[in-house]
Amino acid sequence: MPLIETSDGPVWKRRTTKKQLAIWVGWLIGITIVLYAWILMTEETVWFFVQDAPRQAMDIGTRMVPPKLSYMSRLWLPIWDTINIATLGTVIALFIAIPVAFAAARNTTPHFLVRAVAIFIIVSSRSVNSLIWALILVLILGPGVLAGTIAIGLRSIGFCAKLLYEGIEEIDHTQVEAIAATGASRPQQMLYGIVPQVLPTFAGVGVFRWDINIRESTILGLVGAGGIGLELNGSINTLAWTQVSMILLVILLTVIISEWVSAKVRGAII
Repeated sequence: MPLIETSDGPVWKRRTTKKQLAIWVGWLIGITIVLYAWILMTEETVWFFVQDAPRQAMDIGTRMVPPKLSYMSRLWLPIWDTINIATLGTVIALFIAIPVAFAAARNTTPHFLVRAVAIFIIVSSRSVNSLIWALILVLILGPGVLAGTIAIGLRSIGFCAKLLYEGIEEIDHTQVEAIAATGASRPQQMLYGIVPQVLPTFAGVGVFRWDINIRESTILGLVGAGGIGLELNGSINTLAWTQVSMILLVILLTVIISEWVSAKVRGAII
């Protein structure tokens, strides 16, 4: 109950019956959903494997030590492919996301139907995980780096375009109005009034998405889309656990370096 001040001092104010009823109904619905999800999970869970999980984890953990350092010579090319997949995929996404963002922003879209199409592209891209994109593209293009690069690009379009069009809508409109007062055309207003204001956002979003794509591209090899994930999948299938631990260490180091690079670049931009 909320505490309110009155002439007689602070008193507790009772919520109205409707508010109390709405709160209790909300809690009841939430608890029901959680219980239903728990029942479904327990029905589909093989508890024998759950009980045996600690022993299996301990067994695999001991097999992964020490990492096979000599295997590193085979990982240079896959990790380079992973970085290229993330970088090229991000570049592809930005080239597509920029016009989509301008089409989706309310203050720059030429027509509401154009905006609807742009929003649909953004939602479609963000709704499908990069691993699913990769799985589909491997079936179409065959296994390899090309499928992984396009998958990362398709997944990143929605993320980049959403943040970019939100940045476009939040610009200072007085600058655009000042340029329009000089008789500038619509493209000139966008070029000199909007683009300079959102350039830091464009750069920051691109670097941030590249950092995310480094992590996502490490697992695309599990479905044949190239990169270090391909080596990881092969090592797991052959039960080469010392190689698996070495690959995991390389992935961890790569992610740490990409995080450090992206933080430095974002700091320099912002």
